Amino acid sequence: MSGTQGIEFTADVLVIGGGPAGAWAAWSAAREGAKVVLADKGYLGSSGATAPGGTNLLVLPPDRELRDAAVRQRVEASGYLAEERWIHRVLDQVYTSLLLVESWGYPFVRDENGTPMRNHLQGPEYMKLMRRAAAKAGVRILDQSPALELLRDEHGAAGARGVSRLDGREWTVRAHAVVIATGGCAFLSKGLGCNVLTGEGLLMSAELGAELSGMEFTRQYAPSAAFGTVTRGRLLNWATLYDEEGRELEGHGNRGGLHRLLHEGKKVFAVMDKADTEEKRSILRQSHAIFFLPYDRAGIDPFTQPFPLTLRYEGIVRGTGGLRLTEDDCSTTVPGLYAAGDAATRERVTGAISGGGAYNASWAISTGTWAGAGAARYALSQGRDAGQRLARPAGTAGTAAYEAGAAGSFQAQDVIEGVQREVFPLGINYYRSEPVLKQSLQRLDALWSGMGGAVPDTVQARVRSREAAAMAAAARWMYSAALGRRETRGMHTLAEYPQADPLQQHRLIVSGIGGIRLRPEAVPGSPAVRIETLQEEVRT
Repeated sequence: MSGTQGIEFTADVLVIGGGPAGAWAAWSAAREGAKVVLADKGYLGSSGATAPGGTNLLVLPPDRELRDAAVRQRVEASGYLAEERWIHRVLDQVYTSLLLVESWGYPFVRDENGTPMRNHLQGPEYMKLMRRAAAKAGVRILDQSPALELLRDEHGAAGARGVSRLDGREWTVRAHAVVIATGGCAFLSKGLGCNVLTGEGLLMSAELGAELSGMEFTRQYAPSAAFGTVTRGRLLNWATLYDEEGRELEGHGNRGGLHRLLHEGKKVFAVMDKADTEEKRSILRQSHAIFFLPYDRAGIDPFTQPFPLTLRYEGIVRGTGGLRLTEDDCSTTVPGLYAAGDAATRERVTGAISGGGAYNASWAISTGTWAGAGAARYALSQGRDAGQRLARPAGTAGTAAYEAGAAGSFQAQDVIEGVQREVFPLGINYYRSEPVLKQSLQRLDALWSGMGGAVPDTVQARVRSREAAAMAAAARWMYSAALGRRETRGMHTLAEYPQADPLQQHRLIVSGIGGIRLRPEAVPGSPAVRIETLQEEVRT
């Protein structure tokens, strides 16, 4: 802010984001001997999607036959876009990492034989422990310090700058390597813990030239009580769903008609009557206490009283898309830039389907560990102080306040509402069709082209403007990729192409901000696909 003295740090590695992936990345980089700074938009340990709830984990004993069968099953379910080698890597890493978590003091529940059951973590305890581990490793933590843009020079990523919500001061971190662990983008849809996940990490990385992948696999909505924000829908498997006439919904998990009825403007109700004993109800409450808070506050007993449901869009948080990884150390196409957790594409382990739950949680641990170590090794190999690099800011949309003489005003709220009108409706994003997506994309393009102007010089306005710009960019990448995949595979559907096409058993790489480019990429180890017959598509 004008008139406020900024603060500067020099580090080997800067980690942006304070969820599980960011915490693991910071700890892992510090363990390699790097000087590490972690900047979190919220408070490391309590912000993000994991902290307020619980999460399952992808834990299998080191039995090769058992693992091979599970991996093959996952690759098939993924639409053959996942890779066996990466799934095995995650299984191996999570098994090792959870032994560490236990040694740090996490109180895993034990079975009747006293064996720790490491397949579940309670978010508050888990993230409190991760904060303590990062701090003990020597990581400097900047809480309430959202990053606004990355720094760059001719060698690649060189740090970032942002603003502190605590005192209004600008901060700058100059570093040889940056790990993007900012999560996905839920478009401010009010899901529990997700309103800090607005896609800035994706935009900041794309501004440096990073590529994305899997952005078409983002058609993910989650049920919640209409009066609540908890989208952990697993407990709703204990519920029976009814339409407003009292008729039971048919289909998988009694949810067969949920999307259709809500799309038609009708109401859907649920009651968790499958938990028909006090013992079952007590177990459910103990396993996920936060799920029940909205019901308790509303004076509703969800086991006996019907309650209205809604769907909240989870987008890139429980979808698959994110920054494209180029190596095992989670590096991107930009030197010195790494990605972890939901900010990185999960295609390598989930393919075309959602990794929500165990896969995403395990991916966060694994990629955080790998990205942190990779970033540290890269940074320590540079042989000079990061503060000597002549870095410049790389921000574009929503950063005009940094430029002298900028005219007009950036209307962040108008942009946010415009994007939400395109990504929330089931009739656009869930029931996808070519003409509807093309029309929506045209409106998003027009929104993007009109986002010039200066940002008001307040902390809130500067942060919100970058959130708005990131949401608009993410929506344009999603729909560009969706139109580029002319088939139905996993969570991506197009009405005009209702079947999977064997010739499209490849990934779609997305790049660019103003002009968006699509290109195919073969999946290592998959059957031969005629990639050479596909042309790069450019949208401007």
